Amino acid sequence: MNYELRKQFYSYLWAYILVALSGCLGNVVDGIIVGNLISEDGVSAINLSKPINQFIFTMHLLINAGAGMLVAYALGKGDIREAQRYFTRAFMLSIGLGIVLAVVGGVIFPAQTARLLCSNEQILPLASDYMQILLLGNPAFILMWGLSTMVGVDGSPKLVSLAVIIDNAANLCLDIVFIKWFGWGIAGSSAATIVGHIIGIAILLSHWWKPGVAHLSLKLTANSLSTSAEQGLPTAEPLLTSWRRIISQGAPLAIASISLTLLLLSANTIVLDTLGRTGIFAFAVCMNLLQVYNLFLSGTCQTLQSLGAIQVGKGDTDALREVLRRAFRFITVAMAVTCLLVWLWPSAIVRLFGADDEAFISEGNHALRIFALSFIPFCYIYVLMIVYKLFKQHNMALFISFALSLTVIPVLWVMARWQPDYLWYSYLIAYLIEAVAIIILHKATRVEFRMKSEE
Repeated sequence: MNYELRKQFYSYLWAYILVALSGCLGNVVDGIIVGNLISEDGVSAINLSKPINQFIFTMHLLINAGAGMLVAYALGKGDIREAQRYFTRAFMLSIGLGIVLAVVGGVIFPAQTARLLCSNEQILPLASDYMQILLLGNPAFILMWGLSTMVGVDGSPKLVSLAVIIDNAANLCLDIVFIKWFGWGIAGSSAATIVGHIIGIAILLSHWWKPGVAHLSLKLTANSLSTSAEQGLPTAEPLLTSWRRIISQGAPLAIASISLTLLLLSANTIVLDTLGRTGIFAFAVCMNLLQVYNLFLSGTCQTLQSLGAIQVGKGDTDALREVLRRAFRFITVAMAVTCLLVWLWPSAIVRLFGADDEAFISEGNHALRIFALSFIPFCYIYVLMIVYKLFKQHNMALFISFALSLTVIPVLWVMARWQPDYLWYSYLIAYLIEAVAIIILHKATRVEFRMKSEE
């Protein structure tokens, strides 16, 4: 990898890792603060709300991940008008969808949503308070993640890093202010996350306010919403056609995410019914551990999508393969270090979330060590899905998207029914089964990793 491309790779990587902090710290820090200022049940309430967070993230992926790849392809080909068109249409779609979700979930059906996700009467009041604010503020989540993707693709990864750092710093400070000083309880935790995102959005928007804005590739353009020809230029792609292409590009990642939403919902229900309050607390800590893995996984995948797609647009096969090698090398080291730390100090992690009862600590230690291993095949499979997508192997990417989470659900159900003492091994077993299935399907369909031009 030449020096310029290597520098570009790590610039994108660390910027997107910091972007992932927006979700990681927003969840992990909420859990730590709530566990210490409220109770272990507060940590469980946040975990029970994760299907909502994951669903909102799915909507972001469906719109902005797909649009980000299309924008990157267009920039790689030097087609600025096409890049601006996809950017504008994705931005409009993000705002509209965010408002609809806020009204439906946060205004019309907040109580029903909370009861759907939490069956324990002791935890339900905490879960309900947290979820309603989360739903009302979901447009801030979608815009923060979406603008981060687009600003990074447009050549300002450092601004993305700055926005995310300040976003999370605000969230950290406001968590304590809202919960302890204002007395808002667990609702203050979700409110702090949303206010942090709003501050981050304002910083990202400065990408278009700074002097010399004329040189930027991506700008919101009113004519990109129409289909009329202007100044002798070809007629723009119809609005609905653009949205279909955006959604089609983001579908594999969105399917993986919605499958994860179903998994979180099913897993929460099974664990709560099988192992009770100690089990759901241990599972909550494990899901926070997943956020740490996701910190590196998200940065790696976003870098592959952005920088890798640009190489596809240029038709530079050697550069793309070097980017892939760097990505797999980084994720391997990150997973190994994280897993080692968890195995050495599981009790410290559990106590970090406010646990002082030996039953909670013991269950948490056991679960954490197993999940630390389980997430390793998960990360490799997820990165492989991005690789299939870059090489236009859509069927394999879709298969992984479906199987990544849905494979776990039947294994969880079987283990809970017949081997509840080994319930925590369900994830590891499921991911190993999927890895074998991918190898068999790859060989059976004779998939080849060859670069194909964007159609």
